[in-house]
Amino acid sequence: MIAQCETKGLDFLESMGFSHPEYKTEEVDRAGELLINPDRISSYDELEQAYATINNWRSSHVFPLRTIRYGIYHKAKRIDPKSITVQRLKRIFSIDLKLRRFRNLKLSEMQDIGGCRSLVNTVSEVRKLVQAYKDSEIRHKLDDEDDYITDPKKSGYRSHHLIYRYQSDRNTIYNGLKIEIQIRTKLQHAWATAVETVGRFIGQALKSSQAKDEGQDWLRFFTLMGTAVAMRENCPPCPKTPTTNTELKKELHGYARKLDVESRLNAYRATITTTKTARSKNARYFLLLLDTNTKQMEITGYRQAELKKASEEYTKIETGHPQKAGKDVVLVSGDSLREIEQAYPNYYLDTDLFLNVLKKAVE
Repeated sequence: MIAQCETKGLDFLESMGFSHPEYKTEEVDRAGELLINPDRISSYDELEQAYATINNWRSSHVFPLRTIRYGIYHKAKRIDPKSITVQRLKRIFSIDLKLRRFRNLKLSEMQDIGGCRSLVNTVSEVRKLVQAYKDSEIRHKLDDEDDYITDPKKSGYRSHHLIYRYQSDRNTIYNGLKIEIQIRTKLQHAWATAVETVGRFIGQALKSSQAKDEGQDWLRFFTLMGTAVAMRENCPPCPKTPTTNTELKKELHGYARKLDVESRLNAYRATITTTKTARSKNARYFLLLLDTNTKQMEITGYRQAELKKASEEYTKIETGHPQKAGKDVVLVSGDSLREIEQAYPNYYLDTDLFLNVLKKAVE
């Protein structure tokens, strides 16, 4: 499908549901400024226009994102046949949060509006996949790179990030759009998704290392767990954490008991109810809507030709259900719903793998 799309014109791409940029970068950046400064909005029409601009800009990343995802997907399968590669569009809530954290960042220059993630089994396979993609004959331009496995963030986060600018001789309208590739092991992924799960339930941005009161204890716990994962994978420990198993186990066990980690994570998952409303067996895109208040997760599937509709409903749900109300939605794509479940366990409140790592770390 991707090869076919690359040889067709804009009319064909639109018939397949792919959007393209309709606004100047100045208008995109202006919409981003209004998003984080709602007091500057003078009318409802201006608010609607800002959301329309952001949605178009975000949706325009789907085609270059899908192209790059397929490239990394095939290379990952050759290295690890059980690898998982999926894609997602950044949530408006996350866009808002990032623009507030980095005040000099413009929406048009945000590097992870469109992101794909490849999960493999070992750190060695991560290295092989990174090199295989960088050495491949692609026109896309490597814009930036961060190796958070060799040099982990102080939070404990680990992954290898590649930022590419899409480049094509045929579909030039997308040229220059940034796509982020995250390549990590499944253990590193289990850590990252557990952070998001807990952050969602305690109502704090643990993923961005923003926390207070009990959240500070959770941050320390996850940093210690980051080192526990690192020790299993023979990687450098997180900054300011114990460097011996005995010391790590003692501190980690203390926080695990204090926060009642195992019981709380098991309780989250035990109460989740999943409703699937895929409209077609040929669904390629999925809206995952999690309500942490009712412990319900709704999945809606869309065919390729329904992509534009999926994007519009994504924005409609986001603007109608603020993050603070306990509603969380994301638009993702993968080869199957099973892969989606494995790649986004935080939406299914599935922390089994993470808890298994914790048990082994404190044994």
